[in-house]
Amino acid sequence: MTAPADIRPDILCIGSVLWDVIGRSASHMAKGSDVPGRIVTIPGGVALNIAMTLARFGLRPALLSAVGRDPEGDHLVAECDGLGLDTSYLYRSDDLKTDRYMAVEGANGLIAAIADAHSLEEAGAKILRPLGDGRLATEDSPFDGAVALDGNLTEQLLDEIATGPLFRAADLRVAPASPGKAERLLPFLRAGRGTLYVNLEEAGILCLARFESAEAAATALLGRGAARAVVTHGGNETCDASAEGHLVRRPPEVMVTRVTGAGDTFMAAHIAAERAGASREDALVRAQSAAAAYVSGDHPT
Repeated sequence: MTAPADIRPDILCIGSVLWDVIGRSASHMAKGSDVPGRIVTIPGGVALNIAMTLARFGLRPALLSAVGRDPEGDHLVAECDGLGLDTSYLYRSDDLKTDRYMAVEGANGLIAAIADAHSLEEAGAKILRPLGDGRLATEDSPFDGAVALDGNLTEQLLDEIATGPLFRAADLRVAPASPGKAERLLPFLRAGRGTLYVNLEEAGILCLARFESAEAAATALLGRGAARAVVTHGGNETCDASAEGHLVRRPPEVMVTRVTGAGDTFMAAHIAAERAGASREDALVRAQSAAAAYVSGDHPT
């Protein structure tokens, strides 16, 4: 969807925009399980999940990512347009396939997942062209709004974002996408930039330690250089830590029916609340409530 030139996006969502293939079963699953369930194919990827949630909160997000010019990519862009997302800045290539993510979820949570985001990684810095060529900003007049990033970008590109001129005025909000990509957030620790949204496992990987609580993990992340860390721990307490102090709160108790996308929903709701002027405490409450509603199935996919 091409936005009019005088309409500036409220936030940029940079990272994975792909198809999610999710298999869900109400059964407890282990290695080798073969159980009945449902398989759905839906628009997904961390950046896209965040953008969809932001749009539900009335914001105008723009997507910066790589999407192939294959039938799957055309369909995905059409779906994004229908959701009110700005797709005019996407990097579309004839040489790259549209990325996919596949996950299996059981009653005992996420069993396994594979992220095929190779096209995004191959596109590299090409996805950031609108921030230097005048469409969104230039190096002399950098983008000064909110930016949601995910760890499906390469560490080299994330390092350029953390330290380079294109994002020096931006409000960076960063998520690793998965524990397997948590180390890609190290440039933001070294640069002391951005707000990091991580779970307890991801915080442990970044700090080379094991933690029993979100507050302990958030404290360690600040010690490693993070400007601000928001650490979740499933149904246990969440901690929002910065130089302004630590805020700790337990989320609502709900019946969990799905998990893929819960962290993205939390992050988007938190960003939307703060952009609306909510206090740190109110923003955390709203984010936890949105994530609880999502995992319980009360919010749309």
